Amino acid sequence: MGLLRQYVGLALAALLAGPVAADEITVFAAASLKTALDEVADGFEAAAGHEVTVSYAGSSALARQIELGAPADVFISANPDWMDRLEEAGTIEPETRIDLLGNRIVLIAHGQGEPVEIGAGMDLGAMLGEGRLAMALVDAVPAGIYGKAALESLGQWQAVEGRVVQSDNVRAALKLVAIGEAPMGVVYATDAAAEAGVSVLGEFPEDSHPPIVYPAAAMNGRVGPMVAEFLGYLQSGAAREVFERHGFTVLAD
Repeated sequence: MGLLRQYVGLALAALLAGPVAADEITVFAAASLKTALDEVADGFEAAAGHEVTVSYAGSSALARQIELGAPADVFISANPDWMDRLEEAGTIEPETRIDLLGNRIVLIAHGQGEPVEIGAGMDLGAMLGEGRLAMALVDAVPAGIYGKAALESLGQWQAVEGRVVQSDNVRAALKLVAIGEAPMGVVYATDAAAEAGVSVLGEFPEDSHPPIVYPAAAMNGRVGPMVAEFLGYLQSGAAREVFERHGFTVLAD
């Protein structure tokens, strides 16, 4: 954290001094962050005077774009694996890396549904009937990876595998359920809270899948006072209030 701390003092001084001439920061962020991060970015722009452009997609797609040279300043992934891959390739600045947020995964239904107990005793195949289960890509996108792990842990995967409709990112899976194209889906709790067209049937046990962690880091060669300001703001009280209001667990101090 030494390099980041070196710039935090500059960041705080800049914020206290008030808005400065606008510069632009490009952030690549997991699609599940959109509702909360849009609000956080607006707060940062008002406080620091820098413009923030956020590109949302599945973490896997964003990481691959960065590997191909996409000009991101900051990457916020929905799981550590894709950040680890970039770190091993020397693409991120390791000293800026932080575990920012946590989340939960839930089973959702189109419209209003009756709550169910999520566990090994459930029969998700029977609950689906002839319908499909919407999920993010189960071998690439974090929400899909977590969801598949949970379903396997609970002995449900074999029964539903052939009826899973996969989307490029978790917000696309959420939309399939919201518009009724799929009667049920597996998404993050924060996604479900952002969509009035779905209801939460139940939350998957935390021990049924790996811990859900969102790491953030600056890209190699992009570290400077402006980027450090943004990373510092992500850990500020103002950002914490927004993230927690949208259902995230804040991990960074």
